[in-house]
Amino acid sequence: MNDTNDSLFKRNIALTELKIDNKASLYAEQYRMNSPYMLIYTTYDFNREETFYSLIAPGFYRCNTLHTSSDFIKNRYMHQHNYFEFMCQKGRSAMHNTSFKGNSIELFCGTGGLALGLQQAGFAHKALYEWDRDSCENINANIAAGFAGIGDWNIFQVDVRTVRYDGLTGKINMISGGPPCQPFSLGGKSQAYNDKRDMFPEAVRAVREVMPEVFIFENVKGLLRKSFSQYFSYIILQLTYPSIVKPSNMTWEQHREILEKHHTSNEHNDCEYNVIFRLLNAADYGVPQLRHRVVIVGFRKDVNAHWTFPQATHSKEALLYSKWISGDYWERHSLVRPKENPLSTQTQKHLRKVIEETDRPLAPWQTTRDAIGDLPDPRSKAAGNYDNHVFRGGAKIYPGHSGSLLDEPSKTIKAGAHGVPGGENMLVLDSGEVRYYTVRESARIQTFPDTYHFVASWTESMRQIGNAVPVRLAEVIGRSVFSHFEGS
Repeated sequence: MNDTNDSLFKRNIALTELKIDNKASLYAEQYRMNSPYMLIYTTYDFNREETFYSLIAPGFYRCNTLHTSSDFIKNRYMHQHNYFEFMCQKGRSAMHNTSFKGNSIELFCGTGGLALGLQQAGFAHKALYEWDRDSCENINANIAAGFAGIGDWNIFQVDVRTVRYDGLTGKINMISGGPPCQPFSLGGKSQAYNDKRDMFPEAVRAVREVMPEVFIFENVKGLLRKSFSQYFSYIILQLTYPSIVKPSNMTWEQHREILEKHHTSNEHNDCEYNVIFRLLNAADYGVPQLRHRVVIVGFRKDVNAHWTFPQATHSKEALLYSKWISGDYWERHSLVRPKENPLSTQTQKHLRKVIEETDRPLAPWQTTRDAIGDLPDPRSKAAGNYDNHVFRGGAKIYPGHSGSLLDEPSKTIKAGAHGVPGGENMLVLDSGEVRYYTVRESARIQTFPDTYHFVASWTESMRQIGNAVPVRLAEVIGRSVFSHFEGS
């Protein structure tokens, strides 16, 4: 390093030479910076046999010896690239200066379902990032309309790949987001890491640069498909060790090998995360919809969380009991109980035992009727009293495209309008007639408050709602996470 760069550092450890197949040497040097907000970025050119150092600020300090062992350097993949880069792990001092105030940022916020739920759970969003203009305009329209609790939200319509999180370390306690799901969706092309819309690398980068106490990410259940299993394990490893960066000229498989070696080593520190995930059914938490989503939660290693996902609050068994044994469900909706009971004697006996003998009773799953039963027919004059409750014709039933039943949880609301597989955005009425959900009905099934407006067209609003995280699910998870810090 030249004198100018040397003036920024105090030498900490002497120069170390590592032989690579007796052909080249990598000289790795460790430095301790006078400022705790500096990054050493090291590049080795195998053709010129030179090591280059560059400085990037802010946010990092202290070069780590993790990647300067001879075993690491001898990996074959290094000979396939002219440059090898690694990023030093963020120091502990910046993290330990953090005080928990519930401050958060959200990536890929869409129309705000996850953000609303987490806000209701106690988190305070300082910035929300979203590329889609219509989604940003919808949130801003609700801010302008005075929707409670979001007046100080800062919405940035931006490609998150261009966002820099300078100065947020020690100020942001939680990062949340729903990376675009199309790369893993059962209804998409399912290209995962080959899909340019895969934004998990950006989620990892945000965690690396901010180092919050906790993060919460959500995605479709397709992420757990067998064909994605190796890549999903790679995502979890990246979130566990966000400071071990993948160089641009390295494949994800090669980077995964590095992460796996580190994961099985004994060289660990607080610049890492304890990460868990679970496939959740939103219906189990009071959302009137069968919606399965993967939720990933990570706590920074210095946080003694002892956390697990919140227990279910609702159950299918409780709904069946309410409908076919106690009859409470029909009474609640002022309906005549059907004469024919579809449950066998054995099933009824099982339900009685499960419901009547438990010391932790659960509420019944919420049904479509529970969610929208009080709304007037969208073709009636009374519908004009409700925002976004406008009739849309053209719905048809055909094989595999049957719509949602009133007395069951809704099928998964999807980011489409007419042509979604299975007729998920259609409703079967008591008369047997089918029609499309109105925007307001879809919003209720996704547990958006009636005072939250959707200002775009029907098609665009249905897309936004279908892409959203159910507000109630987000709130349940958020309260569980927030309460840990509140009581610590």
